[in-house]
Amino acid sequence: MIFTIASDRTLRDSLEHKVALTPEKTFLVFDNDGETSSFTYRAFDSQVNKVANALLELGVQKGDKVNLHLTNCPEFVIFWFACAKVGAIIMPTNPLSPTGELSYPMQHSESILSVTQPNLLTTVQEAKKDCPNIRNIVLCQSSNKIAGTILFEDFISTQSDELPSIDINPSDDAAILYTSGTTSKPKGVLVTHANYVYLSDAISQSVRLSADDRHFVTLPLFHANAQYYSFMTALNVGASVALMSRFSASRFMNQAAKYECTITSLFAAPMRMLLGQPNQPSDDKSGLRLAIFAQNITPIQLQEWETRFHVPLMQIYGMTETMGQPLSNPLDAKRDNMSIGKVTLGYQCRVVDDNGKDVPRNTPGQLLVHGEPGTSIMKGYFKDKDATASTMQDGWLYTGDIVSVDETGYFTFVDRAKDMIKRAGENVAAGEVEAVLKEHPAVGDAAVIGIPDPIRDESIKAFIILAEGQSTTAEELILFCKSKLSKFRVPEFIEFLEQFPRTSVGKIQKHILRQQSDKNT
Repeated sequence: MIFTIASDRTLRDSLEHKVALTPEKTFLVFDNDGETSSFTYRAFDSQVNKVANALLELGVQKGDKVNLHLTNCPEFVIFWFACAKVGAIIMPTNPLSPTGELSYPMQHSESILSVTQPNLLTTVQEAKKDCPNIRNIVLCQSSNKIAGTILFEDFISTQSDELPSIDINPSDDAAILYTSGTTSKPKGVLVTHANYVYLSDAISQSVRLSADDRHFVTLPLFHANAQYYSFMTALNVGASVALMSRFSASRFMNQAAKYECTITSLFAAPMRMLLGQPNQPSDDKSGLRLAIFAQNITPIQLQEWETRFHVPLMQIYGMTETMGQPLSNPLDAKRDNMSIGKVTLGYQCRVVDDNGKDVPRNTPGQLLVHGEPGTSIMKGYFKDKDATASTMQDGWLYTGDIVSVDETGYFTFVDRAKDMIKRAGENVAAGEVEAVLKEHPAVGDAAVIGIPDPIRDESIKAFIILAEGQSTTAEELILFCKSKLSKFRVPEFIEFLEQFPRTSVGKIQKHILRQQSDKNT
């Protein structure tokens, strides 16, 4: 048997070890638009055990899937660890999702329970109609009894905070995190207990996290980033987390200072929003020692950030599928934040051509990441053997992202995965948007691309060929999309064409559409 750092540890082990070590230390501080609550490690674990016992009483068993449809709140984290303790698997969903988008992961994951809040309840109830496996809905943050739901307080009111031993293995699944791919349907990334443990150790070491640190979390909890980079690393070293109910550019630096945070994780879009705020005397007084970030910003924005905020930056590269950060700028060596850094401890990377052959230095190619499935990289995609087989080959994860590496070992991001649009930190698969547009009776065909946006990374542009004898307007199509897609997936620009440029086998040549769009900008 081969042993790793994650061979004998589960999420329950990780939490209960820290509870035994520092029971009265603050683990979680929550800011709900100015109203603050907090949990020590002991108090948090007590709530987790009560929820775990309630789940068992409700009939949730090992391997069952539980949908968490919540905004940032303590209940999300409590249910996450409660599910882990009983062997259930969390399946978080974007709280901005309309019914149509929510139904697919709820149904595909075979979730039996959904946990939500009052302002999201209607969407969950509508989605439930297409999801026969959903047996119950737990409603958090409410004291009003609503038919067809179980109030959170009632759910745990009679439960013990002592939990019996349950047979959970590190190789067991702990989460299914759905991520948009290049097809019309998102794929469910299987995350094991060992994955969470491995990444928590690897990432916390790369940023030299200690028990004295406090993570400042403004990114949404349903995303891998907040789970991987913030909560799991804090738990790994016995640090603490300050969780904000939402990102606020105008309050960001003051909130970081108020809660004495030392480290945070961001995407390029919120960074641009922060730079767009009026200068404040408190800009350089946040107290943050490090901001991990992903996605390129310009040299001018990088310089402005460092001059204005005095918060050191560290650009990294990671995917939901890679668990940790296989590439990162080093903490103690040369830091080139216009690059995505160098290969990190525990990973191997290659850059290959279309035939899988290594390319020379400074030559663009696809990034491959080597790891152990279920430990240092994802276990696979849930109920999708074909996608798993094409993405993971002989221990190498094919990222689909194009990079180059220079003579000193620093990697530069060149282009993103085919047909993927990055909008304000959200992955948008062009196929998802195209599928909705094609539902409109006036649309004969549709092609969607991303175009540069100085604030949100990319805007979404759709090219439309009208069905014969039909007519419509850009405004009508945008309204149609708004009724079926999350706001960040709705096209902002629509252009009507007579025909698409195509290959000899009929595939739309999107690179030509991008070139045409650039000329017209």
